[in-house]
Amino acid sequence: MAVFDENTPVNRQGRLGGRVAYVTGAGSVGAGWGNGRATAIRFAQEGAAVFGVDIDPAKLAETGDIIRSAGGTFMAGHCNVMEHASIRDSIRACHAAMGRIDILVNNVGGSAKGGPVEMEESVWDAQVDYNLKSVFLTCKHVLPFMEAQGAGSIVNISSTSGMRWTGAAQIAYASTKAGVIQFSRVLAVEYAPKNIRVNTVVPGQLHTPMVETRLAGQRAGGDVAALLAQRQARIPLPFMGDGRDTANAALFLASDESRFVTGAEIVVDGGMTVRCG
Repeated sequence: MAVFDENTPVNRQGRLGGRVAYVTGAGSVGAGWGNGRATAIRFAQEGAAVFGVDIDPAKLAETGDIIRSAGGTFMAGHCNVMEHASIRDSIRACHAAMGRIDILVNNVGGSAKGGPVEMEESVWDAQVDYNLKSVFLTCKHVLPFMEAQGAGSIVNISSTSGMRWTGAAQIAYASTKAGVIQFSRVLAVEYAPKNIRVNTVVPGQLHTPMVETRLAGQRAGGDVAALLAQRQARIPLPFMGDGRDTANAALFLASDESRFVTGAEIVVDGGMTVRCG
């Protein structure tokens, strides 16, 4: 299925039937298809019981309402991914409520503009915690459960900013997202003998709610149309993807269809990172 929407029916015998997925950032900063919300909904449509966490309970509740209205299974957990105890407690709550954790999706992340001269040290530190340390902490607490089960799939969400210059100086974001890719590779090799796969989705410049709520103000003086035009000009395909494209890539990596795939990256960018100029 190339495109899905909120009305796509749940298939409890689908590609993730009988599995439990823990998804961070499962709310959304605004209207539209954010990566976390789209992933939570897509996984539920394919039969997974989803335990979604977010720092915004209201936005998380919206995701839950969408999933439940379609007949899916969703539990909500409040979590600040920058706090060790918050992550630990929410993962324990997921396991206690659902009995297992088969899939982990690390989706939370965000950018801050600037290079090393103009960026405050506190901003750098916060970016490292938000984009990279959060991945370390969720894996730290999920992996023992997966190891005890004898299997698991971890999907980390990076960014093309971690691979290429993508149009703006955001040194901390680029560095941490590159770190997510290498973190995933190292973890994949370490845990392959334990039947735990670790892969990365690398989204490019998608039209997610972040464009309207944050990026347009940072980079285009609040002009959403101008920012979208700038981003589209970098993409070879004649359209811009959204969070559903990230979700479909994550679905493949979480499912048995990718049973022989670990330590890999799927780039979801319409060809942006492979063009010259």
